Amino acid sequence: MITTDYVIGSPCWIELTTSDVDRATDFYSRVFGWTTESAGPDTGGYMLIRYEGSLIGGLGPKMSEDQPVSWSLYFNTPDLDATFNRARELGATPYVEPTDVMGLGRMAYVADPQGGSVSLWEAGTLPGMERTDDPNTLVWAELWTPSAQGARDFYGGLFGWEFADFELPGDGGVYAVARPAGLGDDRAFGGIMGVDAADLPATRGAADWHPVFHVTDCDATVAEMTAAGGHIHMGPDDVPGVGRLAVGADPFGAGYVLLTPNPG
Repeated sequence: MITTDYVIGSPCWIELTTSDVDRATDFYSRVFGWTTESAGPDTGGYMLIRYEGSLIGGLGPKMSEDQPVSWSLYFNTPDLDATFNRARELGATPYVEPTDVMGLGRMAYVADPQGGSVSLWEAGTLPGMERTDDPNTLVWAELWTPSAQGARDFYGGLFGWEFADFELPGDGGVYAVARPAGLGDDRAFGGIMGVDAADLPATRGAADWHPVFHVTDCDATVAEMTAAGGHIHMGPDDVPGVGRLAVGADPFGAGYVLLTPNPG
């Protein structure tokens, strides 16, 4: 599960980069009941996302025409400079060097060796999300990558993640469940799934992190999503031992997963 007692390598923030802030705000308000507020006059239109008053992420406009519309996941580190340098040693491509963010914390951005975006966060006054795992908040983080072993090597070397493998139904292959180093299975927060590069057209074959949002009724949320202009790429389907899920995107192409977890 994703918790708010952040340890190194755990997801601590989600962020939407979009081509239309107002319409995206309306869409997610309708689907999840989120509200937004300005992060301040000097933040370039960046918005804070809340659910029932709790801070759960951020939303902002594209900074350039070639910047993709997407959801990003930030991972916690107590030493941004050391983690950033270690990422480069492991083959990451640096994009944004460690940068102060108005006292809220420090961030950096790299791409893993398979091209997946990795945002790093060293907390200042903002540790991260105030609420997770509940309906309409982040419950899981999933990486689709053309090299599952390469991803394991990179993230294990960067954050010390530990993995537990299980076979997906049918011929779905192996899914690697990730957890922070030294913690039990109950602290698993995400997974790595090998996907053929040809099946990753939205990212031109590069790896892609997806936030997974907890919903109380996957089918009803899918219906609301599509009515609001979103797109469903897969599901809803029942996954044994997991729950009922669907893979979709908002009207501008930012992808995510909906999950109604099995009870217990």
